[in-house]
Amino acid sequence: MYLVCGEALFDFFSEDDASGKASRVNYKAIAGGSPFNVAVGLRRLGIDAGFFAGISDDYLGRRLLQVLKDEGVGEEYLVEFAAPTTLAMVAVGANGSPQYSFRGEGCADRQLRLEHLPALGDEVRGVHIGSFSLVVQPIADTLLALVRRESGKRLISLDPNVRLNPEPNIELWRARVAELVKHADLIKVSDEDLHLLYPGQAPESVLQGWLQHRCQLVFLTRGGDGATVFSRQHGSWSAPAVKVVMADTVGAGDTFQAALIAWLTEQQLDSVEGLQQLTREQISSMLAFAIRAAALTCSKTGPDLPYRRQLD
Repeated sequence: MYLVCGEALFDFFSEDDASGKASRVNYKAIAGGSPFNVAVGLRRLGIDAGFFAGISDDYLGRRLLQVLKDEGVGEEYLVEFAAPTTLAMVAVGANGSPQYSFRGEGCADRQLRLEHLPALGDEVRGVHIGSFSLVVQPIADTLLALVRRESGKRLISLDPNVRLNPEPNIELWRARVAELVKHADLIKVSDEDLHLLYPGQAPESVLQGWLQHRCQLVFLTRGGDGATVFSRQHGSWSAPAVKVVMADTVGAGDTFQAALIAWLTEQQLDSVEGLQQLTREQISSMLAFAIRAAALTCSKTGPDLPYRRQLD
């Protein structure tokens, strides 16, 4: 089983109102949050997944819990709080790229504290963390403590997924990512994230620096330009994107992340030792699988992640 940690929320997408009245705004609300999406994505790809998160006892929180149940995500690591559910207002640009505005101060998915850290059994093969749960408190320090405790014992994956609306202090993001990178075995990062974190620096120099710690593989996603992998043992190379009719890119990065973990698990290489044993050909297959999966998500509106049968 893979344990995914972080926020759970509802994305609100604005829709045109047929009346044309400025006083009316219609929304479509879809369960999401980057880690939530990764957990659901893993289950849809046939991988056992649990979710370590704070869930609200309000109406939207109960809906999030029902989604997790329906998808088969393990509930034993969830912690319920009498606090609101985070809302993310999403505006999608002409190129399908989303812009987010979060309503999350004091919400349930930020409330995990050190006393909520679970003991993990041997069935937990790896831990994934990412997005704004890395920097908003108290969950940020809780996840850092978890990663420090588990690093070296099981596979640790990281996706910074920088969101400046919930935490605009880029220096805080930069410092926390730098600390987490020391403990991660597998990192996925977008070119947009790197531009925000390290403006003016060549991505290659940043990512090669990350490989000087524990990390064996870094995947750099470039949207319509495909993705590049940086391997400690085998160097770096790129693969093109799969062409699709674009709806939006919401959830594409989360799909890519889930697909990386799913591929490793299917090959029985979802461990620190397994990652170190990968050949260049295996890494290329892993990269191609993740690109195909992300392309399917881009062909649909919102974070509608693909099922394993769709990738055969």
